[in-house]
Amino acid sequence: MVEELRVVVWGTGNVGQAAIRSVLAHPDLLLRGVVVHNPEKVGRDAGRLAGLDDDLGITATADVDELLDDADALVYAASGDIRPADALADITGAIDRGLTVVTPSLYALYDPRSAPPEIRDPVLDAIARGGGSLFVSGIDPGWGNDILPLLATGLASRIDAIRCQEIFDYTTYDQPDSVRYLVGMGQPMDYEPPMLSEGVPTMVWGGQIRLIARGLGIEIDQIRETVDRRPLDADVTTPSMGMFEAGTQGAVRFEVLGTVGDRTPIVIEHVTRIHADCAPDWPTPPDGGDGAHRVIIEGTPRIEITVEATDDEGNRAAGGNATAVGRLVNAIPWLADAGPGLYDALDVPLSAAVGKLGAGD
Repeated sequence: MVEELRVVVWGTGNVGQAAIRSVLAHPDLLLRGVVVHNPEKVGRDAGRLAGLDDDLGITATADVDELLDDADALVYAASGDIRPADALADITGAIDRGLTVVTPSLYALYDPRSAPPEIRDPVLDAIARGGGSLFVSGIDPGWGNDILPLLATGLASRIDAIRCQEIFDYTTYDQPDSVRYLVGMGQPMDYEPPMLSEGVPTMVWGGQIRLIARGLGIEIDQIRETVDRRPLDADVTTPSMGMFEAGTQGAVRFEVLGTVGDRTPIVIEHVTRIHADCAPDWPTPPDGGDGAHRVIIEGTPRIEITVEATDDEGNRAAGGNATAVGRLVNAIPWLADAGPGLYDALDVPLSAAVGKLGAGD
């Protein structure tokens, strides 16, 4: 019998909550503890912080050292959006201790080969010192912009272009800081959202473009961006994030385009709304729901794959997060066996849900 790996989850936001549930469901993983920064969460039961109905008997703590000294792996679910240096220091500190680390928080390391040295080198140094490992994959979701499109190309006889789409209505989402300030929903149309600033989409998703290209054996010459924003025609009120006023930003659509010569063979596109009525002419989920991930292979044959993931309450934004977290958490046993290293999605195989079928009965 395989000995359970002791796992710490760092952060209890949308990603951390899904990570706690995913670790609990994995037969080869044991939830060792949960790290929080908010003083109001310290001392609370991890089950309640994860939205579960029952206590787990695991108390959330801000004492990182105590937990990591008695762990094999770390799911780093704290945000790296507005604190990238802190996130890098937290992660390299865990690698220094010899831990297997998985995270969505270091965008540049989606494709380590193209990552800037100031991010990649501290990770490699920590691996050399401590013998830990790192795998970074996105929550947009990562698998929808790397392994899924590459698997789909294996079904085609001719490939002209690949388009990966995330389409979401964030009406029921609960992450106001990211939605209002990073993405700009509900802000005046002259507001410049940090996530849409020139060069930022390429920083976040350019690595995935290059990862797909590497998987196909091609070299990307240039990465370009397009951004479009639309205002709300009327006030809308969301259950968790409150009022969004007419005339403020209600939808955003951007593309990150990888070019080869005069061709654009790889595109990652995001279409995000705060309400379904905004920008109805833009792509929508096939069933009219609140979210979907889609991969389109233009070629012979034309292939279109749509994934609609929902949580227990039917929320697709949360369901999409859960699948992305599942990719990371399920990789931990493979990474632990693989040993020290900096891994990407082309290295880490998808893991079958061994021992999970019927586990919730």
